[in-house]
Amino acid sequence: MAPVDNPAAAAYTRRMSMPPTVRFLDRTTPPHIMTLVLLSGLAALAMNMFLPSLPSMTAYFDTEYGIMQLSVSLFLMGNAVLQLVLGPLSDRFGRRPVILASVAVFVLATLGTLFATTVEAFLAFRMCQAVVVAGIVLSRAVVRDMVDESQSASMIGYVTMGMAIVPMIAPVFGGLMDELFGWQASFVLMLVCGLAILSLAWADLGETATVRPASFGAQLRGYPELLTARRFWSYCAAATFASGAFFTYLGGAPFVGTEVYGLSPAKLGLYFGAPAVGYATGNYLSGRFSVRAGINRMMLWGGIVNAGGLVGLTAAHFAGIATAEVFFGFFVFVGLGNGLLLPNATAGMLSVRPHLAGTASGLGGAFMIGGGAALAALAGALLRPGSGPEPLLAITLATAFAALGAIAYTIARARRVGAL
Repeated sequence: MAPVDNPAAAAYTRRMSMPPTVRFLDRTTPPHIMTLVLLSGLAALAMNMFLPSLPSMTAYFDTEYGIMQLSVSLFLMGNAVLQLVLGPLSDRFGRRPVILASVAVFVLATLGTLFATTVEAFLAFRMCQAVVVAGIVLSRAVVRDMVDESQSASMIGYVTMGMAIVPMIAPVFGGLMDELFGWQASFVLMLVCGLAILSLAWADLGETATVRPASFGAQLRGYPELLTARRFWSYCAAATFASGAFFTYLGGAPFVGTEVYGLSPAKLGLYFGAPAVGYATGNYLSGRFSVRAGINRMMLWGGIVNAGGLVGLTAAHFAGIATAEVFFGFFVFVGLGNGLLLPNATAGMLSVRPHLAGTASGLGGAFMIGGGAALAALAGALLRPGSGPEPLLAITLATAFAALGAIAYTIARARRVGAL
């Protein structure tokens, strides 16, 4: 708990005792949950819709796959850096203005990707697109503004279903549109969706950060409460390592699908969304059972499923059962495990110091996505023509077991203080 003499913490506690009133398309009330789902979904759309087009984009810009793959890792790095800024900005100035400005910049950057004539220009605009991460990080903070810890884990599970459903269908459409209209079609759709969601957020996104520090100085003086909390860092580590397997998949699976298994862009898009089926299911289960089971137990179950799926995939590969269907099918378990683990780990991070929810969401998200960017880049560097999926399997296995170690520490510490 935050110190009782902290005015922001005390005001937050009083506000949590009153349930929020939500009216759709009324920006004087908190946003409807569907608005938050769509904001998260837009960020997911920008992250992975174009991935089946990476090989054709490599040919279009006359470059190497490793260079074109930077459109994933640089985007994730931009996400990580921006979260360090967006979270504190939203704590200071409010969630609404930061979200609206971020989506507007995303729309302009998407226009830039469509008019880019060199790979360098494309990658520059692609990095600017990373500002759309505000839809993810601040949607979580909005939820934590509205409800308490146990409810927030449940609600975050539903909100992040936007990040599950979109990756399930976006690569399918991206692959089909690549074959019919070229790689640019994915970015045209991003532009249209960005404009639509910007309009929706303007009409529906009421401000929820009603208790704010008077200045950045006052906000900085509250940071030691968060940065010295071991409980925050244990949840952060569990989320970072667990999501590492997924981001490694983002960076390496397009190569494995096309170069190892010979899939077409359309078929790669269809298979690529397999983990999202598991992620959507895990998010739904988190929404249903987090309040009843507790966030730490849900994290443990998710970590076991995540690691178990990767162990099964590795065993199948070395047993000679190496097909595209087996490879992508086992990643459904990775998605399921992350769907159980990540909403609960996120709720844990945001609940350590709830009056700093934006900062906690930004800092935790920066570690998650920054680590993911590094792993995606590593996967792209290790996967070369003629190589198999072994480098990707090694990285994902290591991160899955590191996540289990972080979860074990979190649970052991909670038992010591009687918090489980």
